Amino acid sequence: MTATTSRKMKVREIISSAALGMLILFLPILTSAQSMDQDITFSRDIMPILQDNCQECHRAEGIGPMPLMNYDDAKLWAPLIQLKVVNRQMPPWHIDRTIGVQKFKNDRSLSDEQVAMISAWVDAGAPEGNRADLPPATQFTDATAWSIGEPDVIVNWEYTVPASGPDLYGDIFTTDLVGKMQNGRYIKAIQTRAVDDASRRVVHHALSYASPGNSRDNQGDDQFLVEYASGKSAEIYPDNSGVLLQPDSEVRLSYHMHPVGVETNAKVELGIVFYPEGFEPEYRRWSKQLGQRQSLLDIPAGEVVRTDGYVYFHTNATITAFQPHMHGLGAYQCLELIYPSEGATAKTELISCANWDYNWHTIYNYADDVAPLVPAGTVGHIISYMDNTDANPGNHDARNWTGDGPRTIDEMAFSWLGWYSMTDEQYIAELQRRNSMADIASSDD
Repeated sequence: MTATTSRKMKVREIISSAALGMLILFLPILTSAQSMDQDITFSRDIMPILQDNCQECHRAEGIGPMPLMNYDDAKLWAPLIQLKVVNRQMPPWHIDRTIGVQKFKNDRSLSDEQVAMISAWVDAGAPEGNRADLPPATQFTDATAWSIGEPDVIVNWEYTVPASGPDLYGDIFTTDLVGKMQNGRYIKAIQTRAVDDASRRVVHHALSYASPGNSRDNQGDDQFLVEYASGKSAEIYPDNSGVLLQPDSEVRLSYHMHPVGVETNAKVELGIVFYPEGFEPEYRRWSKQLGQRQSLLDIPAGEVVRTDGYVYFHTNATITAFQPHMHGLGAYQCLELIYPSEGATAKTELISCANWDYNWHTIYNYADDVAPLVPAGTVGHIISYMDNTDANPGNHDARNWTGDGPRTIDEMAFSWLGWYSMTDEQYIAELQRRNSMADIASSDD
């Protein structure tokens, strides 16, 4: 029995329905590939897919490991491209397509037809076709540009990471915003980024907080703003919501950095786009680490382990974003809602599940009309699976026991959830609006 087969059997024993769903997922791709027109060429059919879904990262200035800007690039890497897209590893969108909500604002996945087309093109020998069929070259923005647009304010931190030593944890403060705002302002979009390649190599993660009153002694009162981690995109809030930033706040960066063999001056920036001064959105948006595991992690060598965490919603809410978080042993995470019930059995709903890749801390932003509506008293249930077998490419050494801890080689399990609270009137109005939309859609059918 191969390690891969062993891993699939272990995961299937624990989450049989999800594992079966992942197998079913590839059937449309395989069927489409078998019936696909064999006259597929790079110039006419494949280049548009690469332009829309791949080249933003796979270009000279991008973060991809190789460029995919022309036929010679794609021909060279054709077998790897086929493997990555058929396995749904690329583009990096790891949501389980067989479970729960499937409409997202930032969905960058390929359709089954696109995957089948790429696969059939590779199987046919990756023909180039007529170069006259090539679409115009895409004009990309500067790879160093902010993905939220030009920020209204930018705050900066620097920290010198030694060449060797243990992982580093701590806080850096900046007064860049002190004196620049007379009143509180609502944030519309926010992004943290490590400024250069050297910084990205040493910054494991960085959490930014606003400290009202510039008090460094009461960090429990600080307001969380945003997380930075590998592969994470900016946070752009729904148009009717925003995060309130109090005036004259210091901004604290809670960092985790690790030496990489050469002394490095790590540079981190936080960019903020505000709503117009004096504007107050309908909802105040929040984001927190929620559903932390309920007991200490115990992950024996060679085992797949499940852990569960819970969070209680005291108010009505709309969940706007789901972002799993684990470390190298993470394999799969789900968000389930347990609704309040007067009976003996509560109604549950599996909202989203995602395969885990530590290199991509992806935020799954729900489309407005399907963002989960949560009545007060609902319990959010975070279900996480850790794979400590040789088949897990993120595993450092499957011979070792692994447990809780902040280091990269330790493990943790929770979700970053984004949401905004709603009054009873707001909740009922939104529920009625969605029911009306569903009735209209049903009558159209």
